[in-house]
Amino acid sequence: MTVVRHIHQPLAYVPVLAALHAEAFAVPWSEHAFASALSGAGTCLLIATADPPAAPDQPVGFVLLRQIVDEAEILTLMVRPSARRQGHGTQLLKAAIGSARENAARQLFLEVDIDNQAARKLYQTAQFTAIGQRQGYFKTASGTSSDAIIMRRIVDNNCPEVSGFHR
Repeated sequence: MTVVRHIHQPLAYVPVLAALHAEAFAVPWSEHAFASALSGAGTCLLIATADPPAAPDQPVGFVLLRQIVDEAEILTLMVRPSARRQGHGTQLLKAAIGSARENAARQLFLEVDIDNQAARKLYQTAQFTAIGQRQGYFKTASGTSSDAIIMRRIVDNNCPEVSGFHR
């Protein structure tokens, strides 16, 4: 089981977020990048922990959102590699959609690496659709780059349920 909670003082989590991000991404965000993102208006940090936890207060993943007026964007969503395939990503995504809905967002956007098939499948299951592509958006550790698929989900009370994703 996964417990997702909204973090009301997210700057305290900057070192933890940067360390977790480094576990999941070849080119992770720095502490400075997290501090900058979390200091902006309209940001929301949701952290997932396993229940029961493997270690006290040990996050297994998180999602960082930003909302401006009626549009929200998932800036980053990650699950620790050792905790994948246990439903944590699904629960984080559900919580992100719920947060966007509660804050009157009409659309939720994200970018996903074209090569990240597991994430793309998760987003498609949650009713995200591809609306564009950014060439060379994601940098790799080797210095090359990969494209991002831009995805969008309409966030309103008329979207039907899909595979457990609530309205």
